[in-house]
Parts: sequence; C-alpha cells; structure tokens
Amino acid sequence: MKKLFVLTLAVIGFCFTTNAQEISENAIGLRLGDSNGLGAEVSYQRALGQENRLEIDLGWRNSDDYNAFQLTGLYQWVWLLDGDFNWYAGAGGGIAAFDGKNRLAGTDETAIFAAGNVGIEYNFDIPLMLSLDFRPTLGFGDFSDDLDFDIALGIRYQF
Repeated sequence: MKKLFVLTLAVIGFCFTTNAQEISENAIGLRLGDSNGLGAEVSYQRALGQENRLEIDLGWRNSDDYNAFQLTGLYQWVWLLDGDFNWYAGAGGGIAAFDGKNRLAGTDETAIFAAGNVGIEYNFDIPLMLSLDFRPTLGFGDFSDDLDFDIALGIRYQF
C-alpha cells in the first residue's frame, strides 16, 4: 500500500512538472517555407491559455504573371518536450486568392482550405523562438484542389 501511495504521488508530480511550460503571450516573425508556392509568411502567435495559442500566417506573392495571397489560422496545443523545447500540434484553415496577369489573365479564383500543423520549437533566453513545423493543407478550389505539404522554419520575436 505504501509503495502504491508513493508511486501515485510520483506520477502526479511528474504530470504537474511536464505541464509547467511557459509559452509567450505574443510572438511575431516569419515562417520560411513553401506556403503553397507563396514563400515566406508573416506569422503572429497569441497565447489563449497556459497550453493553447492561436497562430495567424499571411503569405503573398506579387509577380509578373500573378498576384496571390494566403491567410491561415490555426489553433495549437503546446506541450513541454525538454527544457526550452516544446512541441505542438494544431488544426485550422484559411482562405487563398489568385489573380492571374499577362498570359494567365482571366484566371482569378478564391479558395478555402483545411490545415493541420505539427512542430517543434526552441525558446532562447532572449526573446527569440525558432521552430520547425510540418503543415499539410487540403484545398477546395480549381487552383488549390489537392493535398499539399509544407515544411517551414519559423523565426519569431516574443513579447
């Protein structure tokens, strides 16, 4: 009985220490990846609790052949991995618009998509966070009607 009591206390103590991470109230920076052909995204994260946050990313492209933007919103759960390392997973979606020019003139469309997200992040002692994440997206539209995979490096300032 005594061993069971000690084991129960150890498990409860372990659960409390593994959930005791600090996520920043706000973080802003860049998410450097493919972003369905749009490249880098401006990224903002807002803590919603001790273990949850909202991430909003905006990617855009202005080229000779087309203009496009993609706005993504994700709800994320964050867990302590080890020390200053966290891992996170999330789900959400967004909207994308494509406006063709020159040889692609008349190719205009707006589409919606569903997205998932899983990644790892490191919080430095200074207000800097680096992350590496994987984001699959499923598009619903003519130019974005398939499953795409995006791997990106995030660099964010925390405040």
